[in-house]
Amino acid sequence: MKDPLRLHYAPDNASGIVRLALEELGLSFETVLVDRSRKAQQSAEFRAINPAAKIPALATQDGTMFETAAILLWLADRSGRLAPAATSPKRASFLSWLFYLSNTLHANLRMSFYPEKYAGPDPAHHQALLSGARTNITDGLQILNTYAGEGQLWFNNPENLSILDLYMGPMLRWMALYPRDDTDWFSLEDWPHLHALAARIEMRPSALALCAAEGMAPHPFTAPTPPTPPEGVAL
Repeated sequence: MKDPLRLHYAPDNASGIVRLALEELGLSFETVLVDRSRKAQQSAEFRAINPAAKIPALATQDGTMFETAAILLWLADRSGRLAPAATSPKRASFLSWLFYLSNTLHANLRMSFYPEKYAGPDPAHHQALLSGARTNITDGLQILNTYAGEGQLWFNNPENLSILDLYMGPMLRWMALYPRDDTDWFSLEDWPHLHALAARIEMRPSALALCAAEGMAPHPFTAPTPPTPPEGVAL
């Protein structure tokens, strides 16, 4: 893979998931801050990079990519690591779980963080959407915790890290932190297999690099605290 890659990021955003993968794969990359304090993700300049105005984006020799799952899969396939090969009999199931994380869990988290973007300005509508999203998230955690405890090759396997693991860790962090005034609904201890996954991932050098780069304290996934990033803002 021709280096360097260029990651458009903001602290404690989905770009951190991509950063974990880049670090795990040992790939050279540069970072470009998308300054959310200035709503830079909504600027014409950034929309030229990602028309959806969402973080992350990754500039590659094949063009600029967006959508977290797409970037993760591209990196894994190009590197031959962190995912089963396209010809593997494990590939079909793996793709199902990758896009479950992206299209179900991550999507419902986003709705819970930004209800006004989905339900309009009425606070009563926000609460209804938030309640539904959290029901969906809890259902998803039950499914994923069960799957993580079944001895899978490509999920929660101490001997075989995957992009599923890297995707899951930061999302568990966000559930415990955001919105900052309303996190009592979630406890990672309720999900022991996911807790084990998070505890293992946060000790890896890739997670330590993420913490250093984005101002996260130790134990970023099992006992997270709000970041104090050297540049940019999380929200």
